[in-house]
Amino acid sequence: MSGPLVVLVGPMGVGKSTVGRLLAERLEVGFRDTDDDIVAAQGRAIADIFVEDGEAAFRALEKEAVAAALAQHDGVLALGGGAILDAGTRALLAGRRVVYLSMDVEEAVRRTGLNVARPLLAVNPRRQWRELMEARRHLYEEVATAVVPTDRRTPEEVTQATLDALELKQA
Repeated sequence: MSGPLVVLVGPMGVGKSTVGRLLAERLEVGFRDTDDDIVAAQGRAIADIFVEDGEAAFRALEKEAVAAALAQHDGVLALGGGAILDAGTRALLAGRRVVYLSMDVEEAVRRTGLNVARPLLAVNPRRQWRELMEARRHLYEEVATAVVPTDRRTPEEVTQATLDALELKQA
């Protein structure tokens, strides 16, 4: 199957972009983030898309960005936290090397706090995080070929744990 060497999924703030860049560097491949693709194509921040157009419009853009990246990119790919909500996207991930980067609620709140760039956590981060994870955890696990906990680990430690979990050799 052509496409990315590794796809990273997980909740917002877990470090998919940071770990993805480190992983790509260690594997000597390119890195791509579908959130960055959306921002570049739309010329505005994701939070602005949510506010101005609504979540449904953002999810449609996200679905297109993920499908394009899966077809075009052959390195490390990071998906937005909600990308796995779409059944079509989950189907496109079948048979691919997908790593779910996980973290607990307290770690999530510590990392994301009241970040206005994260519209789904704007009001009560702790409660909203729990609700998001209750709705999404099983979907992350469904698409994952490996789960790598990130709690109390540095990005470098998560990168190595990802390489170990996938039995990938560094270049």
